[in-house]
Amino acid sequence: MNRQAVSSPGAPKAIGPYSQAVRAGQLLFLSGQVALDPATGQMIDGDVAAQTRRVMDNLGAVLTAAGLSFADVVRTTIYLADMSDFAAVNEAYGGYFTAPAPARATVQVARLPKDARVEIDAVASYS
Repeated sequence: MNRQAVSSPGAPKAIGPYSQAVRAGQLLFLSGQVALDPATGQMIDGDVAAQTRRVMDNLGAVLTAAGLSFADVVRTTIYLADMSDFAAVNEAYGGYFTAPAPARATVQVARLPKDARVEIDAVASYS
């Protein structure tokens, strides 16, 4: 299978040996995003809802670079530093999708890169 990296200047540069996204056939696998400002590479200020919106904007920039949108997302995983943030993250996240919402898992983790409070990855489809 042919794989193609996808990237956007509207999302933070990778901070390790990975691509912002990889297209494999009719699927686009988006790497997890944290609330980094793409212009500065620094974590944004704000609460977990603000971080979630920045994460989603970062994912949106990569989707756009791939010729897709949030309507094409079929699966996400949300990683939370504290499950107590679930409701606030859910509210901010939900504003980016229309029905049917993508399948999703949400898990609490011990720690996230740059001490972020939320990280989200996604899978989108070209079909």
